[in-house]
Amino acid sequence: MDTDVRDSSVNVGSENNNYTLEIENNALRTTISHFKNELDRLKSPPLIVCDVVSIFGDRAIIKLSNNNRFFVNILKDMQGKIKAGDRVLAEQKFLNIVDRLEESKKYNVELFLSIKKPNVSWKEIGGLSDQINELREVVELPLKNKKLFDKIGIVPPKGVLLYGPPGSGKTLLAKAVANSTKASFIEIVGSELVQKFIGEGAKLVKDIFKIAKEKAPCIIFIDEIDAIAAERLDVGTSGEREVQRTFMQLLAELDGFKPSGDVKIICATNRIDILDPALLRPGRLDRIIEIPFPDKLSRKEIFKIHTKSMNLKNIDFNAILDLTGGFSGAEIRSTCTEAGYFAIRENRFYIKQEDFVLAIQKVNTIEKEDCGGMFG
Repeated sequence: MDTDVRDSSVNVGSENNNYTLEIENNALRTTISHFKNELDRLKSPPLIVCDVVSIFGDRAIIKLSNNNRFFVNILKDMQGKIKAGDRVLAEQKFLNIVDRLEESKKYNVELFLSIKKPNVSWKEIGGLSDQINELREVVELPLKNKKLFDKIGIVPPKGVLLYGPPGSGKTLLAKAVANSTKASFIEIVGSELVQKFIGEGAKLVKDIFKIAKEKAPCIIFIDEIDAIAAERLDVGTSGEREVQRTFMQLLAELDGFKPSGDVKIICATNRIDILDPALLRPGRLDRIIEIPFPDKLSRKEIFKIHTKSMNLKNIDFNAILDLTGGFSGAEIRSTCTEAGYFAIRENRFYIKQEDFVLAIQKVNTIEKEDCGGMFG
């Protein structure tokens, strides 16, 4: 009887081992099949992303990113499922359409846009009272009190151009007006739009305005607008043609939205002299505001803003103001920071007159080196 029990135990153990091995084999077969499918997928040729221009039964005209157009076949399974304007996938050899890309709620342009609500207040901007008042009239007031313009019977400007030297406060002004209106703030640099996305500039401009409408009230701030809006006498290279297409799309978007809407555009440039007149005509950037270098009184206000939390001792601001003629707001801020570093290097907890004098000399030297690098 003991022998029968042992034999029975051996049989049960053997069956369990076989069952375990079978499970492991199945798992391995599944893993191998998965990796084989994945390997086949990775070996498959890549597909081309293109846009459908128009449909002609079982054929279509598609446009590639380089703007070349082709008359191609539509895969049987896709016939009737795509329409003009869709983004599709085409195989490389014959460009036959094999699949349709679903529209994403995300825009490619969002990857490099800065979309936020700034925390810059009007109090943080010194010496630009006239410019602040004008910006509040043409941007803040229409966003906050639309009915006022309806009652008076006038149409507020769609957009504003801020022009002036680098560091004069153009970006700060745009951020401050966005903060005061509680509007979303879309910040983009014109040169990046051209350099990063050649071939798609016009589409990305269109997407920017779509995002702005979704996030309204919203302010679009385009810095270095001259990168895409400079007047061109001859459009020769493909790069110049792309810039021109991007610019034309910007004009179309400016013409397309309502002046009384919840989207405002602010552009900034250091080179107003090279801008295309088409951008500045009535109905587009109606208001042009100069942001100059601060005068002595304005520099005093800017110094007060940047030194209000600094520990100062025996400072003659009149002497400092005389030494900073021609300084921009950004250079004044840099001067205050550098003066603090001179105090830190001497293990002092306060900032004295000499620190500011040395800081002014350093900022001046850096500015001259930068100019030498640009023009030397």
